[in-house]
Amino acid sequence: MTRRSFFAAAAAVALAAALGGCAAPQPSDYAAERPVLSLQRYFNGKLEAHGMFQNRSGKVVKRFVVQMNCRWNGDEGLLDEAFTYSDGTTGRRVWKLKALPDGRFTGTADDVVGVAQGEQRGNAFHWNYTLRQPVGDKVYEVQMDDWMILVDDRVMLNRAEMSKFGVTLGAVTLSFTRR
Repeated sequence: MTRRSFFAAAAAVALAAALGGCAAPQPSDYAAERPVLSLQRYFNGKLEAHGMFQNRSGKVVKRFVVQMNCRWNGDEGLLDEAFTYSDGTTGRRVWKLKALPDGRFTGTADDVVGVAQGEQRGNAFHWNYTLRQPVGDKVYEVQMDDWMILVDDRVMLNRAEMSKFGVTLGAVTLSFTRR
């Protein structure tokens, strides 16, 4: 092996290792984690969530509380969310979820473009969707990369990154508590 080919091979291995280290987590990474999350069991009844939105620099720009009333009928779920924001404004989102085979879910809501796609494994649920987000007089369509991790039977943590054209705009962090 020549010196040049050795350095080229070493650079290729280093690049592959660097890119492998940057791979995004997958739901399967959490398959062995406990307790196992059941969306139908966790999102059933009344829940409360506390959250915040941080802009891309990390500054908290809005805090909120969510009162949730959830129920399932077989494979179809309804998550009725009532938001109260730190500036006194309110909002509402009603998710209609559908459980599919192999831990997959779909979801729709009035402010979601198309259909959200999700997957549950172990204690984790991951889904992606496009959300219509009002800002002032305009409405923007932003992509949401949303992860939920069950901590115990009562508490679940949620982090969703918001982006547009691949540029991160901010993140939403929530803590759900079953009442």
